[in-house]
Amino acid sequence: MNILIVDDEALAREELKYLVKQSLSIKDKAIFLAEDVHEAQDILLKKKIDLIFLDISLNDENGFDLADELNQLAHPPLVIFATAYDEYAVQAFEIDAVDYILKPFEQGRIDKALAKVAKLIAVPKKHEEVGQTEHKTNEFITINLVDRGIVLKKSDIVAGTIEQGELTLTTLQHEYKLKNTLAWLKSRLTDERFIQIHRNTMVNLMQIKEVQPWFNHTALVIMTTGLKFPVGRSYLKKLNMKLGL
Repeated sequence: MNILIVDDEALAREELKYLVKQSLSIKDKAIFLAEDVHEAQDILLKKKIDLIFLDISLNDENGFDLADELNQLAHPPLVIFATAYDEYAVQAFEIDAVDYILKPFEQGRIDKALAKVAKLIAVPKKHEEVGQTEHKTNEFITINLVDRGIVLKKSDIVAGTIEQGELTLTTLQHEYKLKNTLAWLKSRLTDERFIQIHRNTMVNLMQIKEVQPWFNHTALVIMTTGLKFPVGRSYLKKLNMKLGL
């Protein structure tokens, strides 16, 4: 397994490297180090990285910006946030981070995080491919509510957005509050009509009514139902390509 550690503090990088190397949760591993987003991007271009330990505060940069870019990859690496700040934990799990580790690092905590990673990568690839094929060919999605399961047509889905750890799935007729993650939704809405436009939002391209200029040279999409969603800067180029803008 190739592991990348991104932290702007040299001592923190070396400490985390040592603890990861000592962990028996994952035996075969190569560890790479980066001090900022730019250096991390260079390594990602040259190496197939399976897991990233990512700090949030990186000099003048933000680790969430890199996480946004990773989510646009066909096969993004797993992410563990490793930081001194505890106030971003909810935001981290909204973008499906495997874990959130606070400094100062401890061996036991690193072992526990890597054990989670080991379980995730143990899922047979063949099973994943079969599941993805089923989701692509199936025109329905089933959601589980407290008292029943609801079968929805994918064409009726307008958007899915995460806020405070809760997934709101909006259709042409109803709005559902779910305990699922955005990654769960993405794994089921894999065809070309669905696109992620923000770290916490997916929309149905067929349900976009307007695209308007927004702050910081980004955009605001207005859906056929009247819902409005901002487009994250790192997602704007892909959206423009999809819509021919």
